[in-house]
Amino acid sequence: MFEKKVFVNRRNELKRTLKTGTILILGNDNSPIDCLAHSYKFRQDSIFSYYTGINKTPSVSLLIDIDNNTETLFADDYSPEEQMWTGPLPPFSEKAERAGLNDLRSIAELKSAIDKIIHSKREIHYAPTCKGEIKIKLSSLLEKPVGSINNEASQKLIVALIAQREFKSIEEIKSIETALDISHEFYNTLFSTVKPGLTENELLGVLASILAAHDSAPSFPCILTKDGHILHNLKSDNTIKKDDLLLVDSGSLSKEGYCSDITRTLPVSGRFTEKQKAVYNVVLNAQLKSIECMKPGALFRDVHLEACRVIAEGLKDLGIMKGCVKTAVEKGAHALFMPHGLGHMMGMDVHDMEVLGEDNVGYDSEIKRSEQFGLSALRLGKRL
Repeated sequence: MFEKKVFVNRRNELKRTLKTGTILILGNDNSPIDCLAHSYKFRQDSIFSYYTGINKTPSVSLLIDIDNNTETLFADDYSPEEQMWTGPLPPFSEKAERAGLNDLRSIAELKSAIDKIIHSKREIHYAPTCKGEIKIKLSSLLEKPVGSINNEASQKLIVALIAQREFKSIEEIKSIETALDISHEFYNTLFSTVKPGLTENELLGVLASILAAHDSAPSFPCILTKDGHILHNLKSDNTIKKDDLLLVDSGSLSKEGYCSDITRTLPVSGRFTEKQKAVYNVVLNAQLKSIECMKPGALFRDVHLEACRVIAEGLKDLGIMKGCVKTAVEKGAHALFMPHGLGHMMGMDVHDMEVLGEDNVGYDSEIKRSEQFGLSALRLGKRL
């Protein structure tokens, strides 16, 4: 967890930006598998975690009253009966103190606090969510239909969150690099483990063991497949063979909740065939060119298109594409081979802040999303 002042400063900046109203931020709940006692591995809502650092505890909420300059955390301590199952847990006041929050109340008091704000006709800012159970909770608290929750989310808050979170502090960069260190260990282990006759599931077990050893978790469902042409292929029961290529797209979480996201393709035999090597080098050249183009003031859409040009040029050299490379990229012909975007923001979500709307995060008044096949899939297009 970062120092207390990090979270205090983040909340103060948010209040200065919005100026008036109240801000409601709900933490995630546990999601039961088959009964209340058995839940999927908990992962905190990234907005809640960003402003409190409380990322291990479900069913907690934060209400920031800008007008009255109060910040209230709604949470309950575990009862003695519950701690028979969990073991001793510190009082929630300790977590509140580490987050710089002085007003701690019971979860049961949240509804009445919201009712007073609604009765006073003051604005309540809240962000959209992808979780059905949080939509239902917001619907109950705000007395809105479930179907309208995301449509009526605060655009002012969305803009403020993106403006604050898109710039990463030194602490955040270190946390992303910690997640990358775990990924580095996994890929190094994978390279020395892969051999013909193993199944994709067996290799997924390597990732699971390394994540567990670091008290980490996947930042997104791992794609590990010999059928890498299927972009989000989660099928993993194939047995890999000598001349197969194995595509692995995986990531891990740091203790503070920041994500890594790395994709690599490797030959199962340990050595590329000449054809595989030629295509691999086309992709490598596109990556190196992209890195060269990355600088403040550059449009990320232009970096993407430069990578597309390198891809098309390389495929033309291999006889896979033909004609004018410039025209092919302008018309989107290369997207038959690269239908996805070059990249996306990193942070506490693997596509950072995507729940706030890709067009809000990756585009702005200067750059609008294209409708062209391929280019329309680019998550980030705006100026760096």
